[in-house]
Amino acid sequence: MYYCCGITDKGVMKHNEDAFMIGKKVMSSGSVDFMMSAPLIAAVSDGVSGENSGELASFKCLEFLSDLDFSSASDLKKEVMNVHNQLSALGTMDSSTHNMQATLCAIAIDENDNIYTINVGDSRMYRYRGGDIRQISKDQSLVQMLYDEGTISEAEKRTHIHKNIIFPVMGNTSSKPKPDITNLNDVMKYGDVILICSDGLSDYVSCTEMEDILALPAKLPRRLERLVKLAIENGSSDNITITALCCYD
Repeated sequence: MYYCCGITDKGVMKHNEDAFMIGKKVMSSGSVDFMMSAPLIAAVSDGVSGENSGELASFKCLEFLSDLDFSSASDLKKEVMNVHNQLSALGTMDSSTHNMQATLCAIAIDENDNIYTINVGDSRMYRYRGGDIRQISKDQSLVQMLYDEGTISEAEKRTHIHKNIIFPVMGNTSSKPKPDITNLNDVMKYGDVILICSDGLSDYVSCTEMEDILALPAKLPRRLERLVKLAIENGSSDNITITALCCYD
């Protein structure tokens, strides 16, 4: 069994262009927590700033994904591209939704407890294990490419003038995304936390700060609330969304 929880907050923004999904439940406001058995999918989506209807794009992206009856037999790349095609088609129906786009970062755990990560864009996934946190997704962004090439440093990634430029994401009507789908070849251990978040958190809360809060002797939803509060205190100018799950077996 897996304990799953999620929270989304508009932060200082007027509207919330983030959404999260746990199982079949998609939310764009508030918080939720419950136990689930595998197979399951948990995800975060962030509407792309500067494009139309970001709040609808993120919600519909996850709503389309929630229609998937995931199992070990599922072709995740095919299913994610099917979600993209549905979102892209929706973005051609009206001028108000033209080319609406969203990131997608998700964890899929099949009935055998195999873990798969899904990433399109720059929302992030981390694994907290034994007091240490490690990013297990890879940003699909210009600054990540420059970092991989050795052109910029880790510190420069956080302040680079082009840090908001990302590669094609879900719903893009001119270029198809390239989903990064990885089998972790690992299972969750007791005490592990998988954390998925939008950049409203990851851009403003360091890994050290995440470790400090996740180590607190508090229920997981309360720790997520502390992370959201810290992001705002640290000057987050974006919506903040987090989904987390841990294994109690």
